[in-house]
Amino acid sequence: MEPSLESDGKCVLDLQFLPCIDYFIKLKQFKEVIIDHHEKYLKQTCRNRCYILGANNVIQLVVPVKKGSQRRPMNEVEIDYTHVWINTVWRSIASAYGKAPFFEFFWEDLHRMMVKKHELLFQLNSELLTFCLKCLKLDENVAYSKSYIKPGRIGITDLRSSIKPFNAEINDINHNPTRYTQIFGNKFVPNLSIIDLLFCEGPRASEIIANSK
Repeated sequence: MEPSLESDGKCVLDLQFLPCIDYFIKLKQFKEVIIDHHEKYLKQTCRNRCYILGANNVIQLVVPVKKGSQRRPMNEVEIDYTHVWINTVWRSIASAYGKAPFFEFFWEDLHRMMVKKHELLFQLNSELLTFCLKCLKLDENVAYSKSYIKPGRIGITDLRSSIKPFNAEINDINHNPTRYTQIFGNKFVPNLSIIDLLFCEGPRASEIIANSK
């Protein structure tokens, strides 16, 4: 069960790779948001993957990490460059959104961040998140933790690992987005990566986040 939300409260979130739209909806509902990058990395989660909409189906984008990462804090997890993932991920993004109305406004910044070859997953995710928050005008109430935040802290709603992508069962109940025009298909696919919303709606993305719940 998802925790109840308080618009004037404080929450803690995990650091995800190009998070889903619900991540930003939750973030906007709190007066203060803490990103915990000291928590233990969990494999096969949105800490290193996101979902976009391609011509034929939903596409999973993955940042590979080095073996043994699940035993490390998130801010020590190393990206595995033995896999040629940057070109694969960027080709998928360009193919999916190259004709989107606002692709030209965002692609250069996103591409520049992708090809930097950050050593740590934390560095990549943090830079991408900062960019997305700036585009959505949500960066004023977000800070990074100085240490690991233990579960059950009084006064903090813990949302780590509770925000799921488009296909998670939890979204049938808790994700109620404002619909927008997507590039492919006749059926709206909710709760994809935030870049789906940014490429499709541009400056209206912040309004859509504000109107969703």
